[in-house]
Amino acid sequence: MSDVSHSRTIAAEPEAIWEVLADFGSLSAWADGVDHSCVIHNGEGVDPLGMTRRVQIGRDAFVETIVAFAPPRLLAYDISGLPRGISASNRWNLRPQRAGRTTVTLTSTARTRTGPLRPITDRIAARLVARRSLPLLDSLATHCEETR
Repeated sequence: MSDVSHSRTIAAEPEAIWEVLADFGSLSAWADGVDHSCVIHNGEGVDPLGMTRRVQIGRDAFVETIVAFAPPRLLAYDISGLPRGISASNRWNLRPQRAGRTTVTLTSTARTRTGPLRPITDRIAARLVARRSLPLLDSLATHCEETR
């Protein structure tokens, strides 16, 4: 398993950023490059753990399932629909700063099948997932700062 993290300080309160991230099905409303997103399973009861969304990016479709939800600081979800043998997840951490600013860290994690080259393939896969996820961080910043 390998992680790649990117952080950005956004000129918005954590609660305002959280409101955008926690509206799990509306990713396509603010994320550049995401053609469509929708909730396909609401999880069990009030707890959002297990909530699942479908994300369409060009010809690629992914299913993302919430695995950690701690308002207004942490959202994590597993990503399926990747090439066979790769599992991945994204984790958003929000850390309040002073003067209405928040540092948002997006950590992408990837795991590949076992084998002697696994540490290397894990790092490569994590970098690929992070490269594809990095525009989400930029889009979130733009959206939150424009709607402020």
